Amino acid sequence: MTETLQAELLTAIDAAGTPEALEAVRVAALGKSGSVSALMKTLGGMAPEQRLVDGPRLTALRETVTGAIAAKKSALEAAALEAKLASDRIDLTLPAATAPQGGIHPISQVMDELAEIFADLGFAVATGPEIEDDWHNFTALNIPESHPARAMHDTFYFPMGPDDIKRMLLRTHTSPVQIRTMLSQQPPIRIIAPGRTYRSDSDATHTPMFHQVEGLVIDRGIHMGHLKWTLETFVKAFFEVDDVTLRMRPSYFPFTEPSAEVDVGCSWAGGTLSIGGSESWLEILGSGMVHPKVIEACGLDPEEWQGFAFGCGIDRLAMLKYGMTDLRSFFDADLRWLKHYSFRPLDVPTLSGGVGA
Repeated sequence: MTETLQAELLTAIDAAGTPEALEAVRVAALGKSGSVSALMKTLGGMAPEQRLVDGPRLTALRETVTGAIAAKKSALEAAALEAKLASDRIDLTLPAATAPQGGIHPISQVMDELAEIFADLGFAVATGPEIEDDWHNFTALNIPESHPARAMHDTFYFPMGPDDIKRMLLRTHTSPVQIRTMLSQQPPIRIIAPGRTYRSDSDATHTPMFHQVEGLVIDRGIHMGHLKWTLETFVKAFFEVDDVTLRMRPSYFPFTEPSAEVDVGCSWAGGTLSIGGSESWLEILGSGMVHPKVIEACGLDPEEWQGFAFGCGIDRLAMLKYGMTDLRSFFDADLRWLKHYSFRPLDVPTLSGGVGA
C-alpha cells in the first residue's frame, strides 16, 4: 500500500505544471488531512512490533514526498525565471528611438529674440565677466562710494585677501560690459549686452540671480530722439504689436544724464495684460544719455562723442510677453513648467516669421 501511494504521489508531483498545482498536491499528501499525514497518525495505535516495521516505511514515504515536492518547486521557479528573462530581454545594439524631450527655456528664447531684433538695427552682442572688480562695476559708471547700490545688502562681495589690490564682486548689472567695450573699441559703438547678474534680493519678482540686457550707442550727434526711436522699434518688434505708445518719465541713474524711466501703454481688459494703446501704463526699462563722466572714464572726449544707454530685465520681459506670474518659477527646474513654457529647439526667432514663433 505504501509503495502504491508513493508512486501515485510522485506521479502527481511530476505532473504539476504550476506552483498552484504543486501546492494542491502537497496539501493532499502532507496537509493536516493529507493521505501521508493520515498514515503517520496510525503509528500511535499500532503494537510496538508493528510500529518497528511500519514506522521506517512511513517516515521514508513522507521524506520522499517532501523531497520530491521541494525539487519540483525549485524546477518550476527556475523555469518561471527563465521565461521572465527571455521575455524581458533588451537588445542593447538597437538604436534608441525616443522622441526629443528638450526645449528652449523662455530666458534663452527671449535672449535670442533680443539678438535678432537688435541685429536688424545694427547692434552687435557683447559679453563680459560675471565676476567683476569694483572699478568696472561702480566707479567707472559714476557711482560714488556712498551710493546705496554698493551696500553689502545689495551686492555679493568676495572676501579680500592681504595681497588683493582690487575688490571683486558678482556683477550687479551688465553695465560693466559697456565700460569694457568703450575701453577696447573705438566709436561708433552699437551693442547690446545680455547676461546674468546678481543682487541680494528674493521674492515673487526678484531673485538673487537674474538676467539683464543693456544697450549702448556711442557716436557723434546722438540725442534723446535716437533713444526713443530705438526703444519704440524694439518694443514693437518684441511684443509684435504696432500700436505701441511709450512714455518717458524723468528719473535718476548715476551713469546717464538726463535719465528716463520708460513706460509702455497697455490695457487690463478682462484681467489680462495686453501691450498696446494708452489706457494704462507699465514700466519696462530705464534709459538715458550716457553721462559725460562715464565717457571720459573710458578715455573718450565727451565733447566729441555722445551716446545713449538703456537696460531692462530679461526675466521681466519674458513674464510680460508670455504671461508668467512668479519669477521664481524660472529657476525651480519643474519639468511640468518647463514643458508648458519651453519652445521647440528648431524654432529660431526671425523678424519675418515672428520673434515669438
